[in-house]
Amino acid sequence: MAAAPPRGLEERLRDTRARLENDVDLWVATPGSPGVHLIPLSYLWNGTTFLISTPRASITARNLLSDPGVRLGIGPTRDVVIVDGTAEPLDLADLAPETGDAFATKTGFDPRKLDDHPYQYFRIRPRRIQAWREANELQGRDLMRDGHWLTTGAPTGAHQHSTIR
Repeated sequence: MAAAPPRGLEERLRDTRARLENDVDLWVATPGSPGVHLIPLSYLWNGTTFLISTPRASITARNLLSDPGVRLGIGPTRDVVIVDGTAEPLDLADLAPETGDAFATKTGFDPRKLDDHPYQYFRIRPRRIQAWREANELQGRDLMRDGHWLTTGAPTGAHQHSTIR
């Protein structure tokens, strides 16, 4: 089966934003000892940051509390979004009720109601986002650099940046 022609920046941005808004689960990779830990978690995307939650005693939470660097993988291997970001812990007291409600509605579970294993929330700020479907989309896979979305409208061969706030 021949690969579809590579998408342009505008189409890739649109497709990626739709995936971030509509998907429910992602893969979270955290650095730790003895190596990288990888686990699937549900998330909420608010347009600028991801919100995840995991048991406070989990390897993922311990890793993120000691090193905030994180990589996220969203989608199937032939339509993947890779996010490199920085995680910030959010205690339950710091979580706005409407944010907790939105997380529970989107993901189908509410960590605030699980007393037997306290959960830790993390807000992840993306620094780099890449997306590609096939090998022909590897060139131009960067959609965000240094926390800034690439935008169209720049001279040919260049891209403007739009800041995430």
